Amino acid sequence: MSNVVSKEWVLEQLRSDPRGVIVADVRFRPDAAGYGFEAYQREHLPGAVFVDLKKDLMDPPREHGGRSPLPPPEELARRLGKLGIDADTPVVVYDDDLRPEAARLWWVLKYLGHESAYILDGGFAGWKSAGYPLTPAISHSAPRVFRANVRKDWLADVDEVRAKIGAGGITLLDSRDWKQYTGETAPLDPVAGHIPGAVHAFWKDGVDEDGTMKGAELQKERFAAIPPEHEVIVYCGSGLSACPNVLALQEAGYRKVKLYAGSWSDWISYEENEIAVGAAAEG
Repeated sequence: MSNVVSKEWVLEQLRSDPRGVIVADVRFRPDAAGYGFEAYQREHLPGAVFVDLKKDLMDPPREHGGRSPLPPPEELARRLGKLGIDADTPVVVYDDDLRPEAARLWWVLKYLGHESAYILDGGFAGWKSAGYPLTPAISHSAPRVFRANVRKDWLADVDEVRAKIGAGGITLLDSRDWKQYTGETAPLDPVAGHIPGAVHAFWKDGVDEDGTMKGAELQKERFAAIPPEHEVIVYCGSGLSACPNVLALQEAGYRKVKLYAGSWSDWISYEENEIAVGAAAEG
């Protein structure tokens, strides 16, 4: 089964057995701190719980770890359990229109060993435009115990990235826009450029204009230059917008895909790390 599910499928699950699926709303805007919960309070999918991207899925920035540090797995499991999310009940995640937020939560769930974590194709916007049911009623889910079975092969750190630069059978994939990759711009970081040897595939190219995910064949075309047997380490600026590419690679059939969670903002926090600028190859 795909990691991306249709609004029709989700509606059927909610109608047939609303307790048999957990719906998680992770809407967020970087330029409006309170946007996500305010939007959730106005209307959301029936029974959805709200997940705060910054409070629940990140730690405060430190010297290293990037702009959006990943909490330890046991802490992530504790936070999710407090929200009423466990590792046994299927979870459907949505944001506004298939942005990095939903992909980040999906990745966290998969990293913690959840076998049935999905993303709502088209997000909240697609659901609402179809006239599907919405509610302002706040869902107070009872806390659960999230028993994590951490998949270490879903995560890479700076030491692993350093060790694998230029190694055979490894592709390092930069998910930022082209100008950030080449070093022409660095809107959020003090240093511009990319990790040496990285190829480029902008995460937005995997999503259609209506916020739905491009199909597996189109994703395969996007990554045609990457051998399917390669291990792919994906990064972006802070570990958020890389997640849609992790998802897209999975949909395209790649099975050895890791997220460099600290990403570029972590890489440049080490003075000894080399930096590349200009165009290289595109994935």
